[in-house]
Amino acid sequence: MDMFPRRRPLAGRALILSALLALAIPGTAYANTVGVTVKTPGATSGPGAAFAEISTNAHCSSGLISGGGINQAIGTGSSSNGNKINGTSPSPDGSTEYTGSTGVVGTDVAYWLGIGGSGGAVNASFSSTPYAMCITSNLINHTQVVMNKVAGPVTSSTVGLVTATCPSGTRLLGGGARITPAVVGSLKPIASFPTFNDSAHGYGQKAAADGETNPDSWSAVGWNGGGGDSGNTTYAYAVCSGSGINVSGTTVKVRFSEVSGPTAGTAGATVTVGCGQNDGKLVSGGAAISGGSVTTTNFTGPGSQGDHLNGSYPSDSGGSPVADGATNAAYWSAFTHTGAPSSPNTYSDVWALCADDGV
Repeated sequence: MDMFPRRRPLAGRALILSALLALAIPGTAYANTVGVTVKTPGATSGPGAAFAEISTNAHCSSGLISGGGINQAIGTGSSSNGNKINGTSPSPDGSTEYTGSTGVVGTDVAYWLGIGGSGGAVNASFSSTPYAMCITSNLINHTQVVMNKVAGPVTSSTVGLVTATCPSGTRLLGGGARITPAVVGSLKPIASFPTFNDSAHGYGQKAAADGETNPDSWSAVGWNGGGGDSGNTTYAYAVCSGSGINVSGTTVKVRFSEVSGPTAGTAGATVTVGCGQNDGKLVSGGAAISGGSVTTTNFTGPGSQGDHLNGSYPSDSGGSPVADGATNAAYWSAFTHTGAPSSPNTYSDVWALCADDGV
């Protein structure tokens, strides 16, 4: 009879120990390393003249932009109809704009522009506040910006939609929109949203819906309130992961909300959507004032030629902008505004992009 206890093979003990550790410490093999810090310098006053614009910027001194936003102070009364977003877009240095040749126009960009414009009415309360979403990740350590543009819109109450698509094998992180020139006071971008370059989404005409994952494109929509054409141009910007990074394990989830209104003349509305606990970190967002059903039908304009955006920015759950240096922003808000006298069948739309790098 064997009087000594048998020793379990070392390899078997190691396997059992590994299994016990995995049970005792769930999640140790996986963590989302995406981090985002919101940077904003505060408000810049203006424009102080009709048919003009001001440009201000937010800078990521550490990290790279994954997207950004803008929020405007519009005052009260009919003069508020004259304040509008002219651009929310990336910049290599805080002043230079990507408006030349299309395609990949920049890499590892660290500035975001907030460009506020005016129509025929101004007041001293107008101002613009830019926001930069500064991303860090153990995986996504380089980014690139893709720009596309389209001539127009030229005539009153017409849409000029353009889509920028990320290079194959990269991941969309955010995007922006811009119109030129400022002297056409009724020209403005009324939508900036994530989408897909496929037939199901009309190759950018339909926006990404709530819960969809890994959109590959960003669309911008210009809207002409009737001010004519002076070489009108609408620009779309997509912020994408850098080339040569294996993003097959990453997920970017879309969160989306649409509400009716505003429909009264000289009225505003704020709509907010957020990243859920298991969605990943908020890395960017988009906004629109539209004819509604933007995720199921090709984009249509709102009910009034004077309708415009006054905000697309990281916020708290109540729609208030977050402070400089915030590291826990989980919501994105759209601030929409009508012209006069009314805007029937108008909707406000907002998107949040939530990223998990799978590392």
